[in-house]
Amino acid sequence: MDRLKNLEEKIATAVDRVKALKEEKISLERKIRELESLLEDKNREVESLKNEKISIKSQVEELLEELETLEI
Repeated sequence: MDRLKNLEEKIATAVDRVKALKEEKISLERKIRELESLLEDKNREVESLKNEKISIKSQVEELLEELETLEI
């Protein structure tokens, strides 16, 4: 009888652990989705900054070319 009681306790402990692990998995999956979304936002921001850098560089080069023509 004690063996049966011990087995029941082990099964109950295992069931509780599985439930806790499922909840943790759901929480971690949610966090992954949030982080992936944040990463996408940051990647878009980086791309935007790269484009802005290219645009500014082009403007500066044009201004330098104008300055060179004025010095002649």
